[in-house]
Amino acid sequence: MKPQRQIVASPPLPNPLPQAGEGANVGLRPRKPINGVLLLNKPAGITSNAALQKAKWLLDARKAGHTGTLDPFADGLLPLCFGEATKFSAYLLDADKRYRAVMQLGVTTATGDPEGEVLSTREVNVDCGDILAVLPRFKGEIEQIPPMHSALKHLGRPLYEYARAGLEIERPPRKLTIRALEMIECDPPRVVLDVQCSAGTYIRTLAQDIGAALGCGAHLTALTRTAAGGFSLDQAHSLADLDALDASQRPSWLQPPDCLVTHLPALQLDAAEAAALCQGRNVPTIRDHSGLIRLYTSANRFLGLADAEDGQLVARRLMATQRT
Repeated sequence: MKPQRQIVASPPLPNPLPQAGEGANVGLRPRKPINGVLLLNKPAGITSNAALQKAKWLLDARKAGHTGTLDPFADGLLPLCFGEATKFSAYLLDADKRYRAVMQLGVTTATGDPEGEVLSTREVNVDCGDILAVLPRFKGEIEQIPPMHSALKHLGRPLYEYARAGLEIERPPRKLTIRALEMIECDPPRVVLDVQCSAGTYIRTLAQDIGAALGCGAHLTALTRTAAGGFSLDQAHSLADLDALDASQRPSWLQPPDCLVTHLPALQLDAAEAAALCQGRNVPTIRDHSGLIRLYTSANRFLGLADAEDGQLVARRLMATQRT
């Protein structure tokens, strides 16, 4: 008989906690300023952090971050930000994502994916019509309980650490939006879905909830992120391709930092206005703008972001380079 998992509001954690083993030992080298966005096609089988560290090493970059974690079993589009581009990564982190999700009906696992322990196996007595009938329940604004095997924090520690310690935390449901949910292949127990969703959606949980609605359970066997914000997977490069390039050519694959904020209106400043903002002063403006604005110098170089408030430009996030 399997031991019962203890459910508590704020359980004590054993010390030390199980370690995640994140990242790869890629060594130490001097870092240089690298500013831009790499659209990476992350392979399955490694963590997002390991992919980030490998790309950071290949580019010999000092500062790096990603714009939304992909689980180790998942692959697909993982935009990586380097240098000054990290200042604007939140705008892609909060953007919609799109996925190709492969579900297996009739089997549930502890993690909702192929890496977890099998919890139950049931006979699958549903057809494609039954599946199509339940999908509308999960379109639009829905509530979802985040999985225990996730990086969400509780008392400063990720939930997956509690899960590995055999503890379960009570998690309030979160509102999110499923903008599109289409069945693109159906051969029960295998079902393939195309999902477009708001940031923060757990596709593993969506698959589990669909399986529960069908009465047979389900888990993900594969997951590919096909789009994030305005970027698509066909624009992405693999780590192997990046590695094969000569080191001097690798930065050419980076997109400029302002590619993360192209949805915002743009404004060009003269030299005096640009200098004033960089010195921390507000700049009067009679231009018809409000809210966040992309700023460019007179030489059409990206300066950063400002808020237009009551006829004033107020600096919000400025590049440390290209300020004149």
